Amino acid sequence: MPMNETYATSAPSRDEVDALDGYTLLEFGTAWCGHCRSAQPLLHSTMADRDVRHLKIEDGPGRPLGRSFRVKLWPTLILMRDGQELGRVVRPTSTQAIEELLSHADSA
Repeated sequence: MPMNETYATSAPSRDEVDALDGYTLLEFGTAWCGHCRSAQPLLHSTMADRDVRHLKIEDGPGRPLGRSFRVKLWPTLILMRDGQELGRVVRPTSTQAIEELLSHADSA
């Protein structure tokens, strides 16, 4: 599945995310966040050729989805399978960290 390029300003509900089947990578951040921008090339290279749904969600104070996952720093990447969190990476600085997270989806 292709990687999303922009952060969605309207997020699904937690119930909707928990009901998704298969693998989903949630990416919480903002377009103006320097750490988020730095992570984009890393995500592009690791998401290529992977069959993982990618939801790129704009986060911030008062955003209920990010709060339900206790997101505190951006970007936060959360890999889920059938509504269950398998792992997360906060502020990745290398493709290795993202590869390790996504390896859960590769081994299925």
